[in-house]
Amino acid sequence: MIFVSFEPHVILLNNLNFRYMAKLYFYYSAMNAGKTTTLLQSSHNYEERGMSTVLLKPKTDDREATTEIVSRIGLSAKATIFFNTDDLYNLIIDISEKHEISCILVDEGQFLTKKQVNQLSDVVDYAAIPVLVYGIRTDFQGNLFEGSHQLLAIADELIEIKTICHCGRKATMVIRLGSDNRPMQTGAQIQVGGNETYISLCRKHWKKALTDNI
Repeated sequence: MIFVSFEPHVILLNNLNFRYMAKLYFYYSAMNAGKTTTLLQSSHNYEERGMSTVLLKPKTDDREATTEIVSRIGLSAKATIFFNTDDLYNLIIDISEKHEISCILVDEGQFLTKKQVNQLSDVVDYAAIPVLVYGIRTDFQGNLFEGSHQLLAIADELIEIKTICHCGRKATMVIRLGSDNRPMQTGAQIQVGGNETYISLCRKHWKKALTDNI
């Protein structure tokens, strides 16, 4: 279930306004809220207006084909893959020298390093290209990811993509299930997985799930 009702970054009057309106956006949520679907729709909206987008995807996510961003409902698009050691400002500037870029869209933004988030802000500030980053806010222990932490700190716009807990409340937290199908208390922060590994819950039921498993 997605509750995003508008996209401020595509309300453009002309190319001049577009350049002045460049911002760093962070679309965040719990798991399985439709972030990737929203990203692909945003890219499509730009393309319908004759604007060129660049989609970026961190190599950390190995669930799908390495050169594509794929949503859970089957939508997909070609993406440029980057590593956590890559300079995203230089990467984007190199691409912009080959063709004009109207917008940068980044999937799985939680896996960005702090340095890479700052580089994306440089793209906005010095190259005047809007950057839209989509990602998870916190891990299964309730801790911020490095990329999400920095995006929450410096992004111009913070937009929550909402999903719901099984109780009907807004889901803001996630639990990770172990091989025994029980919520995990400890483990590495990054472990890529989908519905079979993570469950989004409201804070109340997230606490309950972890407490009941002690």
